[in-house]
Amino acid sequence: MTGLSKVSVTVGGHRTSLSLEPAFWRAFAELCRAEGRSRAAVLAEIDGARRGNLSSAVRLWVLERLRRGARLSAAG
Repeated sequence: MTGLSKVSVTVGGHRTSLSLEPAFWRAFAELCRAEGRSRAAVLAEIDGARRGNLSSAVRLWVLERLRRGARLSAAG
C-alpha cells in the first residue's frame, strides 16, 4: 500500500488530521515505542517545534531518528 493514510488526532487540545504513508505511520509508532514515549506526547512535541505542516514535521522527525540510529550503528 503506497497511498496516504489520514488519521485524526488531538494535539495540544485541538483536533487535527495527519496524512502519512503507511510506512511512515509504522516507523513513527515503532520509534515512539523504542523511546518509551506515547505517540500523543511525541506529536505534541513535534507540533510545538514545527515550522511547516504537521505531516511534514512528523516525516522529518522519523527521518532524523532513523539517521541518528544509522550513525550510532556505524560508529559502534
